[in-house]
Amino acid sequence: QVQLVESGGGLVQPGGSLTLSCAASGRIFITYAMGWYRQAPGKQRELVAIIIRDGSTNYADSVKGRFTISRDNAKNTVYLQMNNLKPEDTARYYCTVQALVPGKGVEDYWGQGTQVTVSS
Repeated sequence: QVQLVESGGGLVQPGGSLTLSCAASGRIFITYAMGWYRQAPGKQRELVAIIIRDGSTNYADSVKGRFTISRDNAKNTVYLQMNNLKPEDTARYYCTVQALVPGKGVEDYWGQGTQVTVSS
């Protein structure tokens, strides 16, 4: 069983910063892609950023230059540094990890989400 624990969400004013963390635990051989999605009320879940094991990254156009994704392979942890936050960044942020697990092969796992609210 693989569990993802997210932290770091909260309320912040426009222009502020937050850092999200997501730690994967359980019987994991190796993690591959790790990333963050978000879903605002009434909208579809969308990709925010993704990072591959070798460190290559991809970002949604709306967050380029403001958000930075990083990972610690030894800790099976992915981070999302969010700067210059805007009200339109308000959403529930979900962590996802692609992992090789004994007896199950490679599967995608999701966290429960953490709320980010940007408001004055």
